[in-house]
Amino acid sequence: MKPRFKNAADIKVGVVGYGGAFNMGRMHLQDMQKAGMTPRAVAEPDAARLAVAAQEFPGIQTYASVDEMLKKSDVNLVVLITPHNTHAPLALQCLKAGRHVVCEKPFAITTKECNAMIAAAKKSGVMVSTFHNRHWDGSVMKALEVVKSGVIGDIVRIECHAGQWAKPGDWWRSSRSISGGILYDWGVHFLEYALQLVDSEISEVTGFAKQGFWAAQSKWGKDTIEDEGQAVVRFRNGVWVTLTITHIDANPKRGMMEITGTKGTFLWEYDRHEIIVRDGDRTTVTKGPNPKEQWDKYYANVAAHLTKGEPLVITAEWARRPIHILDLAVQSAKQGRTLKAKYA
Repeated sequence: MKPRFKNAADIKVGVVGYGGAFNMGRMHLQDMQKAGMTPRAVAEPDAARLAVAAQEFPGIQTYASVDEMLKKSDVNLVVLITPHNTHAPLALQCLKAGRHVVCEKPFAITTKECNAMIAAAKKSGVMVSTFHNRHWDGSVMKALEVVKSGVIGDIVRIECHAGQWAKPGDWWRSSRSISGGILYDWGVHFLEYALQLVDSEISEVTGFAKQGFWAAQSKWGKDTIEDEGQAVVRFRNGVWVTLTITHIDANPKRGMMEITGTKGTFLWEYDRHEIIVRDGDRTTVTKGPNPKEQWDKYYANVAAHLTKGEPLVITAEWARRPIHILDLAVQSAKQGRTLKAKYA
């Protein structure tokens, strides 16, 4: 794809979804504005939220649907801030209309959906990407620094875990059919971190799931997300990654991620880390804060890609990798067997 715009201000952006949860619509428009792009439109079925958007961005165009925005607005970059199962159909609609697209993460729910989005973008000659702003979290940047320094030796395994003993919330992320399942929300972040750290192709994925404990108490009934889900990812260089997200853990693990190397361990929380190194009988523990996140790099890179042709960091193919793992894990749990990866 060749650069289409002389400068970032020519990139007229529209967001789909301006819900109150986390105020993501406002955040995206502000971040794109900081990168030099021009906020142009908001599509949102809730009239009250459209009124909020009009107040926060005076003069912005407001539409009740994506159809209306695509027909009446000159937006050339659309950002999808909608439930997971809508990403693929909405992205395909916008891509076929010749608009560049950024999806909130996860990119989609299935590998097949990712492939369709990649094909549609290529056919229309436009960009499709995923808002993996956490690619630049301070925690993973510190982990990369430590791993590259060699202080913990060669990576053997990475363990990713989050959860507690608690009923899933009464919102769409607790619906398996809408969200994709328990692994998709935070799991896509953890896997994207791990893929940065493991310089190897994916070989195979095994999935496990416990279903039903919370279903009787949830508004979603049988469609409630799993009580616990796990994925085990084997890489061709011998490293393996485990991902566990749970609502039935009465003894939550310490840390969000743990990297075990041949010489030591890197343990991280979002804002701090520990480095534990063994040298003979001696153990050295170093603790410290993580660097500040650099989320602004995502939209700065998108703007540079669309104006100067700079390489896109979060390509559609990169965004497909964690989705392929999640998709295989869900299928594996249902089939009770390990599945080979097609997109390494």
